[in-house]
Amino acid sequence: MRKAVLILVSMTIGVLIPLIVFEIALRFMPVNEGIAAARVNESDPIFHFIPDQNLIWSRGWDFSQVNRVRVNNTGFVNDQDYDRSSDDPLFAVIGDSYVEAAMVPYAETIQGRLAQLVGPDGRVYSFAASGAPLSQYLVWTRDARMWWRAEALAVVIVGNDFDESLAAYMQRPGFHYYFETSDGTLTLRRVDYEPSWGRELVKRSALLRYLVLNLQTLDRLKSLSATFPSITRPAKADDFVGNTPRKRGAARLERSRNAIRAFLRDMVTYAGWRPDQVVFVVDGIRHPTDNPRVKSSYFMQIREFFMSEARLAGFEVVDMDKLFFALLRGKLSLLTSAPSTSTGMERPMASPPMLSPPARYSPAGGSNSFCPRVRHKALN
Repeated sequence: MRKAVLILVSMTIGVLIPLIVFEIALRFMPVNEGIAAARVNESDPIFHFIPDQNLIWSRGWDFSQVNRVRVNNTGFVNDQDYDRSSDDPLFAVIGDSYVEAAMVPYAETIQGRLAQLVGPDGRVYSFAASGAPLSQYLVWTRDARMWWRAEALAVVIVGNDFDESLAAYMQRPGFHYYFETSDGTLTLRRVDYEPSWGRELVKRSALLRYLVLNLQTLDRLKSLSATFPSITRPAKADDFVGNTPRKRGAARLERSRNAIRAFLRDMVTYAGWRPDQVVFVVDGIRHPTDNPRVKSSYFMQIREFFMSEARLAGFEVVDMDKLFFALLRGKLSLLTSAPSTSTGMERPMASPPMLSPPARYSPAGGSNSFCPRVRHKALN
């Protein structure tokens, strides 16, 4: 019995010592700290992060990409604090991880560049979180108008925004989704979020954060368990277009169209925006192609439907593929580019046509109106 106890103690020590060494060593390395979200419920119904955080974001086992992130006084990733008492004109930028941009220095983000462009003439605030879909954008756009008194806004639209707005396909705690009633009506409802003890444990341990956030161990295990063949054969690149599966069933495609119709309707009836105050910036495939598999993909079909419906409703739409293609052909002098630190590919660093607020919108103030001045600065 005593021998068995000694063996058990020895094994425990043999496991604990390396773990303690790793934990101590990783505390001196730029391990991804994660961005902790605040609880979302009836008393605090709008998703945001815990305010006033200064964090390290990093990627990969070797920390190949590192960035310092600030969560401001309102709970959004932005270097500037938001001031509701200010009377300076406000332009809002809404989106998911493309706008949150935890991996990008603030000065290089769309909101950072716009803020520098605007200067003392106004303010630019961003409202974004990774994984947010169209349905969550509605909540932020409404809050931007009603609470922050924004006068115009840009909404960045990406490939998984459409079907993932539907509770039938996605329900991330903290976000709002469209729930379908028995008669087919789409109703916006909140999914509450309460931080778990597991998340708190991961947050406190550098080793666990390294495993979960840098190595993405849990995501990899889920992927392997879902598709066992991927253990020996990786998924084909052309199985995805626009960061979303290339193929979707007819029912999912039609439901996505219904979500778009509801979103465009609710931008006016729920969020209270006039179409001439809003510009939608729509992501694309970024590289010209004649591949029929790409042209017939879910993403290409649904983005064309979104842009068509938005324009018919009177919204301004920026098709980013036109800018990407022009950049690649060397025909767009208003874009500058620099190599991406993560992929080595070219990435747009500034896009005045995209970043300018809606050309048609001019808030009260005559020659002192905010948006025309931004457009003038962007183009000169």
